[in-house]
Amino acid sequence: WWGRSWGAGQAEGRKMAAAAAGAVVRGIGSKLSQNLREVRIHLCQSSAASQGTRDFIEQHYVALKKANPEFPILIRECAGVQSKAWARYEFGRERNVPLDNLNPEQVAKALESLITKP
Repeated sequence: WWGRSWGAGQAEGRKMAAAAAGAVVRGIGSKLSQNLREVRIHLCQSSAASQGTRDFIEQHYVALKKANPEFPILIRECAGVQSKAWARYEFGRERNVPLDNLNPEQVAKALESLITKP
């Protein structure tokens, strides 16, 4: 997936999606530690279904971590696993959302839904 070549239209679409995902990530900002105890993202390193999740992590993990340096954001890679985001709240309660076949913007919105709706 590293060696793809993109046409002009595809590259522009990716830039727009990345900007939209970035806006969602900025909106999440430091809200993570208000409601949550931990976020885990499970994904496959090579499946096409996890591509959007891999792109999201590549583009936005550093910004999320900088906004929440003490908050545990865990990335778990395993061959053949379905891509999911897990949120652990107070008292050990957990929720998850599937991330398979989503683009980076949709992954950001899925994470936001875990954060804003415990």
